[in-house]
Amino acid sequence: MTRSMTGFARHEGNFAWGSLAFEIRTVNHRYLEPHFRLPENMRPLEPKLRDRLRHQLSRGKVEVNLQLHPLQQESSLTLNTPFLVDLANVADTVAATLANPAPVNPLEVLRWPGIIQERPVDQEQIEIDALGCFDQALTKLIEQRSREGAELQGFIEARLTTVLELVAKVRTLLPVITANQRQKILEKIESLQVDVDQGRLEQELVYFAQKADVDEELDRLTTHVTEVRHCFKQSNPIGRRLDFLMQEFNREANTLSSKSTVSDTTQVAVDLKVLIEQMREQVQNIE
Repeated sequence: MTRSMTGFARHEGNFAWGSLAFEIRTVNHRYLEPHFRLPENMRPLEPKLRDRLRHQLSRGKVEVNLQLHPLQQESSLTLNTPFLVDLANVADTVAATLANPAPVNPLEVLRWPGIIQERPVDQEQIEIDALGCFDQALTKLIEQRSREGAELQGFIEARLTTVLELVAKVRTLLPVITANQRQKILEKIESLQVDVDQGRLEQELVYFAQKADVDEELDRLTTHVTEVRHCFKQSNPIGRRLDFLMQEFNREANTLSSKSTVSDTTQVAVDLKVLIEQMREQVQNIE
């Protein structure tokens, strides 16, 4: 299936611990170039996200943005009461052995390791939920790129049809053009009223006809059209192959133009170049 390299997708998930949202933007690029913007506590997840991306996309500049929104709790800190009681008892025992003990400062007690405990966060569950959300965002992105790719394929198919029409037009014109050119040369020689070696004249006429013959170029243009349509049926990425074929199209159009001896074939060559450039611009965005 033909897929575009341009796309956007967003997927948001709500969970017991909070919510998160992935946004993925892609534009055309020669290779796969991913960039991730993740919260600091989600950085360890990047290798897994990158691996999932490589298995689904082959080309394009990709920007992935993760927004994380944990639920706001009344307090994320709890007091270790049993430990505090033990600490107070020990402090009383120490104070009883001293002549003039200083009073215990509550703030100093709070600094004691283990007195304050943070509520545990299930980071593993957050990462599992994030991976699932990313997979769904990636699925949406591929669907969007596939829809746009189908439209690009339609544009190219229409121009391929026109290329074949122009090729058929030139094939129809060639015999008439060759006959007319031969007649013009004979009339020119006759008007000069000079003796001509008929054998040598025939050789020159054959040579001229061979130089103006573009059957080979027309055949290759037709073959390239067939190959492009064959590419559209492939399940693998086809962008690079199509880009190569556009170069070959252009080569044949240039040769056709250089061999042109009349304005009709010159105009066809110009029309072909316009069509090829239009297709090339579309191909630049195909994965």
